[in-house]
Amino acid sequence: MNDFFSNDLILENERARLEPLTEKHYDLLWPIAQQKELWLFTSAKVNNEADFKKYFSQALSERKTAVSYPFALFDKQENRYAGSTRLGNISFEHKRLEIGWTWYHPELQRTGLNRACKFLLLSYGFEKLGLNRVELKTSLTNEKSQLAISKIGATKEGILRKHMINEDGTVRDSVLFSIIDEEWPAIRAGIFEGY
Repeated sequence: MNDFFSNDLILENERARLEPLTEKHYDLLWPIAQQKELWLFTSAKVNNEADFKKYFSQALSERKTAVSYPFALFDKQENRYAGSTRLGNISFEHKRLEIGWTWYHPELQRTGLNRACKFLLLSYGFEKLGLNRVELKTSLTNEKSQLAISKIGATKEGILRKHMINEDGTVRDSVLFSIIDEEWPAIRAGIFEGY
């Protein structure tokens, strides 16, 4: 799996294309990142372009240092870039990773785009990487995100109390969800039927 971070991984279905995040995406994603509501529940706080530059540079750096694999999200139905997501907390030794750091333009939330992207990431994780477990986390206060994670078949495992300190200094409790390999075939055939 040493070449995982060096490969340019493109995941695609009829609705979405996930491309490796590169410098070319900066100008495409910055207008989306200016939507203040995207950062209400995240640990990163993007209040201006300097904040976004820091966030974007960190994402690129994490791929170079094999910490996470960031993607730019393209909505094929709308023919425009929609946001970003990452595969992170990757442990090939323990056959697990986390899908997270996900944000979409508010206009594209609840349109099916998230489900299309999550299907691409989950099927890649379980069917190509042979993972045992995929994790998803969100803020305890982000009920919309918790609902979206539940709708893709993930099991709520519990609350991680005082789990993180956000960039603005506030303390965050996180809700941990997961899907495991034995569950994936039924989730794929049910929730993701037609993908």
